[in-house]
Amino acid sequence: MLSKKSIRTSFLIKLIIALLALILSFSVVLYSYITYGVDRELKSSLMKQAEYLFATYPDVKQALEKNGDILKKTLNINAKIVYLPKAQYRPTYMRQVELNNKQYAQILLPYDFLRQTYLSISADVTEQKRMQQKVYNAIVLINLLGMVIIIFYAYFLSGMLIAPIRILTDKLSKRNEHMMDHIKSQDLPLEFEPLADSINTLMSRIQNFVKYKKELFIGSAHELKTPLAVMKTKTQVTLLKRNTTEQDLRDALTQNVTSIDEMNKIVSSILEFGRAEGAQFETPKDIDIIDFLRTKANDYKILADSNNQKFSYNLKPKHFTIHIQPMLLTQILQNFVQNALKFTPNDKKVELRSYISDGHLIVEVIDEGVGIDDSRDLFAPFVRTKSSDGVGLGLFLVKSAADGMGAKVQLVNRSDKSGTIARLTLPKYPFCKI
Repeated sequence: MLSKKSIRTSFLIKLIIALLALILSFSVVLYSYITYGVDRELKSSLMKQAEYLFATYPDVKQALEKNGDILKKTLNINAKIVYLPKAQYRPTYMRQVELNNKQYAQILLPYDFLRQTYLSISADVTEQKRMQQKVYNAIVLINLLGMVIIIFYAYFLSGMLIAPIRILTDKLSKRNEHMMDHIKSQDLPLEFEPLADSINTLMSRIQNFVKYKKELFIGSAHELKTPLAVMKTKTQVTLLKRNTTEQDLRDALTQNVTSIDEMNKIVSSILEFGRAEGAQFETPKDIDIIDFLRTKANDYKILADSNNQKFSYNLKPKHFTIHIQPMLLTQILQNFVQNALKFTPNDKKVELRSYISDGHLIVEVIDEGVGIDDSRDLFAPFVRTKSSDGVGLGLFLVKSAADGMGAKVQLVNRSDKSGTIARLTLPKYPFCKI
């Protein structure tokens, strides 16, 4: 594992390289632009001189032979007709030449193709080139100073950026499944608060996962131990009887079969939980959750009608696209609705509804049953009501599925004390659109 010093050094080197690359790229672009601009102005100036010669003199060659010195003094250019071999023939072009420690810009324009002659116009650009060199030297000097400033700036900046990460690393390294205290986001810079909040949310999910998993293991052992104890006791009592009748043996075997059925039910529920855990690895996808809920509601209505029960739904908004695992959502809805129908009398009704609150999509299943015991954690494994014939893993599966989606689930009694509200609060993100 890298030490804190090596982490900062690595980050510092990368930051310096990035900043230097940026300033060097800018300098190259600036110098290239200046050079291009100067060369373009020189070419334009020489072209204007050539156009002047062609416009003023019908025979440029003769005019240059007679008035070459005058043109040199008045226009500050050297103009002459030069011969180039045909192999070197090119359209108008410009080049830089050096003569007697002076720099000249020369433009060559085709003059007589048959004689392979060019009109050559050159101008002394020594001063311009010196100015370019000074600009280049200034850019190099600025780059050197900039590099020094960047190194110092990067050193202090890296310290400022690494410090919050170091704090988070220290706090996280001291946490385990037994100590999952939340990170105090107020101790961190404002920019790191969202990261701290995300870590705190993740730790809460891990804490719940560890807590409920332990309860699941302990509860499984306890639930399986009870029917095993009944089987053992009934068998021992039967064996201890001196005059065991056929009816005694039949009663013992019947009791054993009943206990085995109870254990099978528990094992099946645990296996169902395992399959539900596997659903958390389902790839999320974009769905219109309102259409999804409407389809499910129609299925639940058919189920309720077959049991002579009332079921209705009220879904808002008209459309809402979300990135989610449909199987996990189905598990939650199915459990909520089945529980609501189970504990609601036939003359009462169950309603599925959805709405948006503070950017969250809320899905609720509202029944008119007997309500719940608020003092118990109904989402813990093997917790069930007196009237329930299940093993108490349904709501535990709901909690696990909600955690897998980053959602929240609640069970609350209605304000009018006439039933229960099972509420699913989906996260604001990753919502797509309404």
